[in-house]
Amino acid sequence: MDAGATIDAVRDQTETERDRLGSDKVLITATDATLETEAVLTAAATRESGLADILGQWAAETDSDVAAQFEAAAEAATERADRIGADADDTDGFINHLDTVSGTARRVGAALVAAPLVADRFYLQVVSFFINEADEKRADTFREVREEASTLDNGMTALEHLSESERETAATAAMDAIGAAYDDYAETLEAMGLDPKPIC
Repeated sequence: MDAGATIDAVRDQTETERDRLGSDKVLITATDATLETEAVLTAAATRESGLADILGQWAAETDSDVAAQFEAAAEAATERADRIGADADDTDGFINHLDTVSGTARRVGAALVAAPLVADRFYLQVVSFFINEADEKRADTFREVREEASTLDNGMTALEHLSESERETAATAAMDAIGAAYDDYAETLEAMGLDPKPIC
């Protein structure tokens, strides 16, 4: 598989999980059922700050061409966190999963492929939240954040630096990361007495 086919395979194999991660229930889990502006901003800032920290650490640890993609993605996540302008919390199930990933190929899959695909679904609901709040300024901000956070440019470039077998490893790690995001989402909803299966 080339880089594009690798990303397509991840998309195909995780379609159900990503659809459910794009439901309106995702903000219920991200905010502990506190659907208020500050809670939503904190959830978004937590995701971006955590991603920036992990990617920055990986960039420093990686002795390959892929380090540049980790560094670029870390800088972009830091910029998004600054734009969101809220204090980050210290808990996020997806970021906690990323913190367990080792090996360059697996890290490429988890953070440069899976993270943008998950971000696309998460920010879809953040935009919808602010539209419903009649806060068009923040809705516009998060439309931009969504577009930037969901870009796969760094993932595509990083995958091109890997061998075919490494790309297969990256694809598996991306699927595992999306699965972890979904499992955290589903378990949180179930703990609240809600069913994660219906797609909204």
